[in-house]
Amino acid sequence: MNMLGKFENDQKQKLMIVGAPIEEGAGRLGALMGPAALRTAGLIRTLEEMGHPVDDHGDLRLPQTLPVVPPVAGLAHHIEKIAAWSRMLCTETYEAMKDGSFPVILGGDHSLSMGSVAGVARYCQENNRELFVLWLDAHSDFNTPATSPSGNMHGMSAALLCNEPGLEGVFGDEAHGLIKPENLHLFGIRSIDTVERKLLRERGIDVIDMRLIDEFGVAKLMRRIIERVQKANGILHVSFDVDFIDPSLAPGVGTTVPGGATYREAHLVMEMLHDSGVVGSLDIVELNPFLDDRGKSAMLLVDLVASLFGRQIYERPTLSDQSTTAQNA
Repeated sequence: MNMLGKFENDQKQKLMIVGAPIEEGAGRLGALMGPAALRTAGLIRTLEEMGHPVDDHGDLRLPQTLPVVPPVAGLAHHIEKIAAWSRMLCTETYEAMKDGSFPVILGGDHSLSMGSVAGVARYCQENNRELFVLWLDAHSDFNTPATSPSGNMHGMSAALLCNEPGLEGVFGDEAHGLIKPENLHLFGIRSIDTVERKLLRERGIDVIDMRLIDEFGVAKLMRRIIERVQKANGILHVSFDVDFIDPSLAPGVGTTVPGGATYREAHLVMEMLHDSGVVGSLDIVELNPFLDDRGKSAMLLVDLVASLFGRQIYERPTLSDQSTTAQNA
């Protein structure tokens, strides 16, 4: 599996785009319009103009027959629909990885990551690769049906992926993968429920809140994560929630929290990820065009994704290129 930073200009990674117009996991309607807004803002055209072969699979649709999910202890709204989405997305990302493609999932609320990451995790397990997840988000999304105050499943996706109890019915007997709690990096966090905080500590989750970013800066904290993935020869999945960014820059999200990443902090994260060569898959979630300001959030997301896939202010060697140059000197 080739990663982003390993490709020269004439040998770009093939991208597999899938829309997941899901809003059942959120508390507000509108996220189902996210994939259309990203396409309208020029995401596909931008990636193609950068030289990437793009295979756009269009948007997934819920099947008429939903999975039968056993009752859960607690609140988990629309769990049958979330289970159907999760199983479809798990298959899509797993098959993309097997094909050597880079899956990009356009959302849709953050419950879609239950399926997208599970598919990547299944591929990694079968190929003896360590999977790490960078969760760029204002929220930790580590509730379970037993702890969630709202029952909205977009706040449970990270917990499911770390195998917290209560959500086993989402996949049932369907093949899927999970991640190690210590391989989950929550970045940009500034809103955590009380019980979530306790669970995060008990599971040893790496929580990088905005206080740490303010104190140490994006570059140092990102470098620590990247070096850990590189040392393990791992693959990094990036799950990008719009509310990672400050709502003054990206208002098109249903769960705004003040004090998010600045324009340059968000771009620096993406630029460093590209240079690292470790990213293998991507989610873009929680874009709600109904709450946006004339496409402001969607256009910013297109620019940020372009940075992740190699657009630079001034072209310079990637880390892998620099290493090759040093070896040849």
